[in-house]
Amino acid sequence: MAGQTGSSVEVIKPKNRKKRKMTHQNENKEDSAAVQHILENGLDGLPEAFRIIINEAMRIERSKALQAQPYERTNERLGHANGFKDKTIATRIGKIRFSVPQVRGEIDFYPSAMEKGIRSERALKLAIAEMYIQGVSTRRVTRILEELCGLEITSSQVSNATAMLDQELEKWRKRALISSYQCLILDARYEKVRIDGLVQSCAVLVAIGVDPEGKRSILGVNAKLSEAEVHWRDFLSSLQERGLHGVNYIVSDSHKGLRAALTTRFTGVPWQRCQFHLQQNAMAHVPKINMREEVAQDIRSIFSSPDLQHAQTRLKEVVQKYQSSASKLASWLETNTPEALTVFCRPEAQRKKLCTTNSLERLNREIKRRTRVVSVFPSEASLERLVSALLSETNDDWESERPFLSIKN
Repeated sequence: MAGQTGSSVEVIKPKNRKKRKMTHQNENKEDSAAVQHILENGLDGLPEAFRIIINEAMRIERSKALQAQPYERTNERLGHANGFKDKTIATRIGKIRFSVPQVRGEIDFYPSAMEKGIRSERALKLAIAEMYIQGVSTRRVTRILEELCGLEITSSQVSNATAMLDQELEKWRKRALISSYQCLILDARYEKVRIDGLVQSCAVLVAIGVDPEGKRSILGVNAKLSEAEVHWRDFLSSLQERGLHGVNYIVSDSHKGLRAALTTRFTGVPWQRCQFHLQQNAMAHVPKINMREEVAQDIRSIFSSPDLQHAQTRLKEVVQKYQSSASKLASWLETNTPEALTVFCRPEAQRKKLCTTNSLERLNREIKRRTRVVSVFPSEASLERLVSALLSETNDDWESERPFLSIKN
């Protein structure tokens, strides 16, 4: 038995060496052909040389995947060669038509050289999408890519790239809100959008949540035609449907639509009117311009009180001060200022960051820096895409930062 086995091995080895030798001969033949093309045609021969080398590399890879050379009969064969399929790829040295090896049988095979091409194509499309995020117009994107890569990019490719990005951003906007968020900060900003041929102001609704550990997250963003109650109500409802819970404190400005929506969706939750916005709103009731600085200082003195009782006492003093010189202002302060004192129910260490919506101001400045490049968006979807991309990246940064809010009393 041992003799027979040894005999078998003796027969197979020379045959394998012969096959390996034939394979090397084929490889050398293809290499020589590629080199010859370059020698005969100079740099103009690079595309053809590249085609020859890649085609041969793909054939070798197919043989390895099948575990058999062409026409070889062996028990180890995993499938069968099934000809070639032409594929034209745009490269830096021009468009090249490759012969992609095909297989049949149960084996799943695709040449790695072409896979790399596919990955490069995906990366290119993502680059297009990223450039769009930066506020670069489609025409400029196309021209830049042609200059950098020598590739002609069509508008359909840009559209496909943005569609890929839209899917990713939609998934982020609709992600489940697993953690509880005790504090909710709401704000909106406006951008110009072309709708039905007319340029209109479009509201971008944004929600920030602060979890029990004091870390903040961007919970949602939505582009709407306005801040009407129905739009804010739908936005807040979508947050709750995604799992928003545990909210015991809300900060926002006093927009009528938002206030009405909060009453419907967060009944009984303490609401803090943004002190910064309230001070700005108060200026509309100051009868003389030269009184504004004094009024602003008086309002700030109310907000900087050590506790709620002192703040209420100081409010009465300010109202009394302007009762005769600015009666409408006094009446307005008496009615509206208490809405900005809810923050005194929070621990002192949290009050500075929870008395206004200023935590959104940095976000708004970053959004404005990008949207200013675009100026007028072609649709609500394009506006939402840009803002969502920026906010999702910001949210990732926040996850690695220190807590936004101190949880100590």
